Amino acid sequence: MEKKNDFKPFIPADKVLPEFTVTSVILGMILAVIFGGANAYLGLRVGMTVSASIPAAVISMGVIRMILKKDSILENNMVQTIGSAGESLAAGAIFTIPAIFIWASEKGSGVSAPSFVSIALIALCGGILGVLFMVPLRTALIVEEHGTLPYPEGTACAEVLLAGEQGGSKSKVVFAGLGIAAVYKFIADGLKLFPSEVQFSMQGNYTTSVGMDVLPALAGVGYICGAQVSSYIFAGGVLSYLVLIPAIAYFGGDSVSKVVDEAGKTLAFNQLSASQIWSNYVRYIGAGAVAAGGLISLIKTFPTMVKTFGHAMKGFGKTGDSQLRTQQDLSMKVVLGGVLIIAALIWLLPEIPVSLLGALMIVVFGFFFATVSSRMVGIVGSSNNPVSGMAIATLIVTTFILKATGNTGATGMVSAISIGTVICIIAAMAGDTSQDLKTGYIVGATPRLQQIGELIGAIVAAFAIGGVMYLLNAAWGFGSDQIPAPQATLMKMVVEGVMGGTLPWVLIFMGAFIAIVVEILGIPVLAFSIGLYLPIYLSAPIMVGGVIRWFVDNKKKYDSDKARKDGSDRGVLYAAGMIAGEGIVGILLAVLAVFNVADKIDLSSVYGGAFETTGNWVGLVAFIVLLATLFYFTRNKKTIEVDAEK
Repeated sequence: MEKKNDFKPFIPADKVLPEFTVTSVILGMILAVIFGGANAYLGLRVGMTVSASIPAAVISMGVIRMILKKDSILENNMVQTIGSAGESLAAGAIFTIPAIFIWASEKGSGVSAPSFVSIALIALCGGILGVLFMVPLRTALIVEEHGTLPYPEGTACAEVLLAGEQGGSKSKVVFAGLGIAAVYKFIADGLKLFPSEVQFSMQGNYTTSVGMDVLPALAGVGYICGAQVSSYIFAGGVLSYLVLIPAIAYFGGDSVSKVVDEAGKTLAFNQLSASQIWSNYVRYIGAGAVAAGGLISLIKTFPTMVKTFGHAMKGFGKTGDSQLRTQQDLSMKVVLGGVLIIAALIWLLPEIPVSLLGALMIVVFGFFFATVSSRMVGIVGSSNNPVSGMAIATLIVTTFILKATGNTGATGMVSAISIGTVICIIAAMAGDTSQDLKTGYIVGATPRLQQIGELIGAIVAAFAIGGVMYLLNAAWGFGSDQIPAPQATLMKMVVEGVMGGTLPWVLIFMGAFIAIVVEILGIPVLAFSIGLYLPIYLSAPIMVGGVIRWFVDNKKKYDSDKARKDGSDRGVLYAAGMIAGEGIVGILLAVLAVFNVADKIDLSSVYGGAFETTGNWVGLVAFIVLLATLFYFTRNKKTIEVDAEK
């Protein structure tokens, strides 16, 4: 394991380069608005967002290096730091706030739609708190555990920046991965010549569904994480889809479930599909496991956090000039003062429907989930961070407390969603900040300047997201076919379930005790719990990438250990490019959807029924071809040995 004292950043601490410049700040702010808006639409449409760190870094290199003819890796890093904040803030906001709009559209609900100012202020408070909570955690999670938590997207982003800086054959590997993955993603999800999700389902005696999202980014995440971490995530998916789903269908049998079909008929358990069982039952088990796993991880890392916080408090009020440049964080005076001011604003501002109790819950739960989120993205990356699972856990507890204190009805439900929104944004922003700080740690950035950049990105994106959400709701209405807002609809059900006493607590406690059993067995509980909560279609391709990494690291007969390591490292570079390529095209497709171009380039209808029957196999073959390119760049013996000699 690599110790923090052994690690040397690319830019030494005693070297000062342009970093927080007018160019980097303005470009970063522009990208924060673009990525925030695009991801808001994407998340409201399909229920998930794509990480913007690597796309922002690539765009920055294109503008700063190619157009402005400047050569500064730290400026590029600052652009991606500011730009990626928009995507994270959007993810937190769209998973919750649309629930209030949906209530407002229901007759007799007594709920009014939130104003633009209300949305912007809620997003702003959550974004700032998410960044501030990560400041005292940086040393414990980014530095102390540098060899333990891979932070796949942060590491991949650093590799992209370093490859662009160093040039040569390694740079070609990154951009080869980027180009191939971009073309692949556009063919799969843009032209839709084959499905990006391969699925094989069974229903009846053994109801289940297996498959994978045959996309480059997930395989890239698996390769960067390695086989061990990938296996823990996949194990959770196996328990979810191959044990829990068939068990619920089998033991339920002819009994009536709570699922109603389109005709209004209540279905029996053995009539349900695997996806229906997962969304109505297993998802709650996963949410309980994530909450318990997060609490267990927090307890285990609490001594390190206390130690880190103690060191930070010793520097209370100091500017940090005596420290090395790469060790300087925002002072604790700024952090604590900022948290107190934001908490007071949440309580006092009439646009934010949260009481003093709610503001206190936001601070307590916010710090908890900031820590949990940072550790989770350290394992699976920001794109696969189960923010909605943490939001569900938050909503369950906060709604229960509000109900117990007499805050019920429309007022209580809106307050619960508002609290959940702030905490959801905190978790998303903390995860993004962690990835960016990891990138900065590798390339040798100044943490204090990065933290300021994150705050700028959060402020800009908060006002942008309010406008985007208002426009989208005015155009189609949340909950419609165009923007179904699946995550927010789930949050609405959770709050109504707690207020009405219909929430399936048994399932949530089942998940919590599964997490406890996993911890007793000595398996990393958070990675397993994430796999239990996420669809197996995400954990399966991550596992495939991990297996490829294991094969490259252990089975290839290189002429020297140096050549073997170089081959493995080339795989990391190529995997980083794969994540970047899919991310960039994902943003592009979201923009095309906003302008109603996406449907015009959809060619799936050309195949008619043949697409439905043979699509899975075509998708598998395409994915195998993609993985073959990863093998090629890790096993290109001639190139690897030449580089190893150098």
